[in-house]
Amino acid sequence: MSIPRVLSIAGTDPTGGAGIQADLKSIAANGGYGMAVVTALVAQNTCGVRSVHTPPAAFLGEQLDAVSDDVEIDAVKIGMLGDETTVAVVDEWLARIRPPLVVLDPVMVATSGDRLLDARAEDAVRRLIERCDLVTPNLSELGVLVREPTAATWAEALDQGRRLSESSGAIVLAKGGHLAGDDCPDALVDVASRGRITGGLAEVPGIRAATRNTHGTGCSLSSALATQRARTDDWVAALVASKAWLLDSLRSADDLRVGRGNGPISHFHSLWADAAATSSGAAR
Repeated sequence: MSIPRVLSIAGTDPTGGAGIQADLKSIAANGGYGMAVVTALVAQNTCGVRSVHTPPAAFLGEQLDAVSDDVEIDAVKIGMLGDETTVAVVDEWLARIRPPLVVLDPVMVATSGDRLLDARAEDAVRRLIERCDLVTPNLSELGVLVREPTAATWAEALDQGRRLSESSGAIVLAKGGHLAGDDCPDALVDVASRGRITGGLAEVPGIRAATRNTHGTGCSLSSALATQRARTDDWVAALVASKAWLLDSLRSADDLRVGRGNGPISHFHSLWADAAATSSGAAR
């Protein structure tokens, strides 16, 4: 499969750094054809969220059916769902269509620590995970999903990941990006030890990029993983490739100069660098 068709189900970001806009960039940058179904219209920028408008649930269902009635979907990435009704619509669609690959980024807790879902919606998300192949929570969200305080160490994060994998049946991506220190490890945790995740754990080391421009990092990584997994049929290879791309995008984020807050990553840095080199060579 050379060009996987990847559907993002998520909210919007008018500044282009997170949500569906980031998903589409990430999918394209990792070799996929991106499609998008909007769950929420979000008035936000690099400084924060101002308001959220949720379209009628029936319209969300119409969007989902319009895509799946016509296009063969190779992977689905789910982001912001917003409320219990929206989760229910997506859950019903997944049960009916059964896409071959589903990655859930459970947008439940903002980096600021603010909760983005009420308790009823959180329980619905827990049930939704059972329909997914991979779930990619940040540390705060991982704690919420297992009903525990946020992990303070990598060992605690891996332990919570194991319990979530056991209770849901999904593979869990434990992420170390919010821990202190220069290291940024990630790990695929799977109690069923599927594929190359031998012994229930596949750790991929990483280093921290020196930038504050990390807006949309979680959205972008989960979309990259969905695309790379659809291309390679290998979760470990998908994580290695996605982490390498994300690190490159973070290292180049400061070049964008987008916004006054925490700006976006540079999704197409490699493409733009290649284009600049080609233009420079042609001009000589």
